[in-house]
Amino acid sequence: MDNLTHSLVGAVLGQAGLKRTTGLAMPALIIGANLPDVDAACFFWLEGTEHLAFRRGITHGPPALVLLPLILAGLLWAFDRWQERRGTRPEARLPVRFGWLYAMAFIGCLSHPFFDWLNVYGIRLLEPFSSQWFYGDTLFIIDPWLWAMLIASIWVSRRREKAGGNWARAGQVGIAAVLAYVAANAGHTWLNHETRGTMTEPYPQAYISAPVPLAFWRREQIAQAYDGRWISSDWDGTDFGYGYANSQAVQCKLPDLTEQRRANSQLDAFLFWSRAPFATRAADGSVTLYDARFYDPRARDRFSVALPDVRCEELPRP
Repeated sequence: MDNLTHSLVGAVLGQAGLKRTTGLAMPALIIGANLPDVDAACFFWLEGTEHLAFRRGITHGPPALVLLPLILAGLLWAFDRWQERRGTRPEARLPVRFGWLYAMAFIGCLSHPFFDWLNVYGIRLLEPFSSQWFYGDTLFIIDPWLWAMLIASIWVSRRREKAGGNWARAGQVGIAAVLAYVAANAGHTWLNHETRGTMTEPYPQAYISAPVPLAFWRREQIAQAYDGRWISSDWDGTDFGYGYANSQAVQCKLPDLTEQRRANSQLDAFLFWSRAPFATRAADGSVTLYDARFYDPRARDRFSVALPDVRCEELPRP
């Protein structure tokens, strides 16, 4: 998910009562909820599609989820001691207890892979022990409805806190509402997948029920047809049939790229990441690989890789 969502999740956890555990609990929760995204620094040294194979991996796996909160807790604890030595430590701040500070950073950090798992991009939850991708297919990567629930609960909680009321209840209700929203969307994805992806002819080889922007009640149906072509339906859930999901693209048979993959780091990274790869052939015969989840011929540097020296056979139109 986007970093605003992660930050709001950390904040609502604090407003649900966790910020009372120790001084600096709220920054530990909010920063911790964003901490696995330190892997975004890879953009400074990786080029083209190489970042696709690096993101949502090592910093989202079990060792990192233990070590990153420990580093964060140590830095916050040192910051508190530094302020105390300088005489600038706020009087209203609760005593900082390292064990609780680590627990808050750990809880915030743990929320990050859970919400990242909910979209179609995927996450390698077991890295470095396994490089398997996991997909929740539950929420779009940016969900304003989720923002609204989180912001509303935080706002109500803060108002009650200033008024001296039971402010933690609003945060707890917000968490319950978010979990209910996630569960409802997960159920919708499952129902769509089961009824359209496995029970409706023509049966696809592979099927993805993908959430779409804003309209959480809709799913884009992305399916791999019998001939290897990737196709999709409209967002309203109508049968995808055998129309063209990517009508602008002339799809062709995905060639054997084993040899090219060894010599081309961009291609290797793309295929490692891709869940629904398909090949297109331009007028000059050159090939470009895309992923059906993120098809955009304008975003060649992000979600596609050009293979000018590869040729492929055009698939017959259905």
